[in-house]
Amino acid sequence: MLTALSITTFAQSDSTSFKAAGNCGMCKKRIESSVKDPGVTLARWDVKSKIMTVKFDVAKITAKQLQQRVAAAGHDTDLFTADQAVYDQLPGCCLYDREQLKNLPDQSKTKSGH
Repeated sequence: MLTALSITTFAQSDSTSFKAAGNCGMCKKRIESSVKDPGVTLARWDVKSKIMTVKFDVAKITAKQLQQRVAAAGHDTDLFTADQAVYDQLPGCCLYDREQLKNLPDQSKTKSGH
């Protein structure tokens, strides 16, 4: 007699917080939208603190890739500087001081939540 075994795979979730430069509500929308991915369950950028918090499935995307996506949208992060040409195309209200992240306290972290 054979017994069927079922194997359940649980997604390994993680969360990360990192600095992302920006100024306004338009920046918030762009930054949060830049990390939209089937593996992302939460993306929240705080305009005042400049901290991006993301919950994601580590099997589908990495914390480093999340920061790359934000930078590709024109916003500097802890690890990546946005391409100057992309930054220059941002609306006037979104042209942040490119030194602003250096003056913020380090609040970046990655926390496993298996």
